[in-house]
Amino acid sequence: MKRKKFFKIGWVGLLMVAISVATQSQANSAISQQADVQNVQLYLQQIIGTGSFRNHQNTAELNRVSAWIKEQMRLFGIPCQFQNYIVNRQNYRNVVCSLNVGGAEKVIVGAHYDVFGEVQGADDNASGVAGVIETARILSQEKSHLSHNVEFTFYTLEEPPYTNTEYMGSYVHAKSVQAQRDKIRGVYMLEMIGYYDAALVQEYPVGLKWIYPSHGNFIAAVSDIDSRGLGERFCAAMQQLECQRLVAPSFTPGLNFSSHSNYWNYDIPAIMLTDTAFYRNKNYHTTADRLKTLNLEKMTQVIDGLVQTILK
Repeated sequence: MKRKKFFKIGWVGLLMVAISVATQSQANSAISQQADVQNVQLYLQQIIGTGSFRNHQNTAELNRVSAWIKEQMRLFGIPCQFQNYIVNRQNYRNVVCSLNVGGAEKVIVGAHYDVFGEVQGADDNASGVAGVIETARILSQEKSHLSHNVEFTFYTLEEPPYTNTEYMGSYVHAKSVQAQRDKIRGVYMLEMIGYYDAALVQEYPVGLKWIYPSHGNFIAAVSDIDSRGLGERFCAAMQQLECQRLVAPSFTPGLNFSSHSNYWNYDIPAIMLTDTAFYRNKNYHTTADRLKTLNLEKMTQVIDGLVQTILK
């Protein structure tokens, strides 16, 4: 009887250990899928730098940032290539990084890293770049759960004087992948994801203020009609931060203010994830667009929502 009791207790103990290990494994998996505020802050500091401005006239600073991005992604085990092109006899480069899991299809996650003028551009668009990098870190740890490849792209020359021209880095990249469009499940463009305000500060293009919130405490998923499913899935994945969808024809004024619209030109589904830029953030394109104005906690919530969207 004592021997049987011993074995019974032994098996119960082993079972409890197994349950504990499984629970810890699940907990570790959950933790690895969460964005980290300290990581995001570090990325932002590296992107912004210490006194030089990453605008189209300062190719040395653009090259510094793009080289840092490439190295940071390498540390995650994600190889990158520079996509070089020439504008007015100057060399510019996108950074294109591939997390390849052997899938037949891929998702593209991107952000532009240049700024307008002599500004830090913390929200516009260091926040978007930091968001892509942290998304890459998490997905590199969760690659066994991915059913498709992920391409992380970092663009130059999104800002004036090259906005809405063929010299935009996103135009160059979209053109280069047009032959693959049937294998691209979607493009997620992060364009200013760091500024939030619970006060009634939110503005809109004409006609939208009667439909959407007056507070500035949400993330927006902006899509054309063909890309509406991407926005729907992203907002469904958001857990803590409010998510608002805007779906409109691609020719709607104001809908093409960022890099996502270049993919629409090639019939590739794409959405812009944004804090709505100058409709909320009055620091837009000014020297007041600084790191201290960003809400890093809410940025991580956006990143977590994007990660969950891609994993599903």
